Amino acid sequence: MRKLVSASAMIIAAITLAFVSMHLAPGDPVSVVTGDASNPELRATIEADWGLDKPLIEQYWAYLTNVLHGDFGRSYVRGEDVSEILFGTRLSATAQLAGAALIFALLIALALAMTTAGRAGFVPKLVQTSELTLASMPYFWLGLILISVFAFNLQVLPVTAGNEIQRLIMPAFTLALPTAAVLSQVLREGMERSLEQPHSLTARARGIGPARLKSRHALRHSLIPATTLAGWIVSGLLTGTVVVEEVFGRPGIGRATVEAVMYQDIPVVLGVAILSSAVYIVVTVLVDISYLWIDPRLKDRVR
Repeated sequence: MRKLVSASAMIIAAITLAFVSMHLAPGDPVSVVTGDASNPELRATIEADWGLDKPLIEQYWAYLTNVLHGDFGRSYVRGEDVSEILFGTRLSATAQLAGAALIFALLIALALAMTTAGRAGFVPKLVQTSELTLASMPYFWLGLILISVFAFNLQVLPVTAGNEIQRLIMPAFTLALPTAAVLSQVLREGMERSLEQPHSLTARARGIGPARLKSRHALRHSLIPATTLAGWIVSGLLTGTVVVEEVFGRPGIGRATVEAVMYQDIPVVLGVAILSSAVYIVVTVLVDISYLWIDPRLKDRVR
């Protein structure tokens, strides 16, 4: 019940912040759509149709009430239902991009952590330096580098041509590499702490090999801090899709969000806020549940 109340409060807070921010932004949606030269009669008609002539608190309350009944409103610019814009093909395209990026990030981070944990020398230092560089690199800059190298110079991957898998590789890696760079550092640190514990010394005394020691013992002990980052990873991927979809011209929720903000299409912006909050909350709950699977001893603390 506490999680349910907290989740509801987070969604309402996200909607409120997005609603207030859009109304505090310079200009208004009527001027953006019709132009400043529109006559007063036309402007008054449009404001009445959209309910923009009502006080701000009434607009906010009406929107919250409609959302609770499953009505996310209609786009001011497109004239379509927000649910059709966000939960149709755009959601599928964004989900494919974020899902592929998450899989790539997990595989890369796991491989880097397993091969460099507990090791010294030039290669681990080079890997750690590369991780810091990638973690600090903006998505749009990394995307432009990948386009320049693999699309223009090597000509092995297309930007907008080719099949869906070919068009997905570069955007997914653009999102995955900075995420993997951060996650691998956390995994490595947790594994190295585990390798210094008495249970690891006992396992080595029994003849267990380094690879098996890392995979069976050290990795599991490092999953708690790594799993804690899951919420950050998901929110980072959702934020990154806004930039990456613009860079690679993908028709996902990210591009719809940019267009909605530019034209002050408030119902679409609020719909994105609700969707992002819901995804983040679901992931947070799943992370909390996964703690008990990773470390069953936590069940005693829950009780």
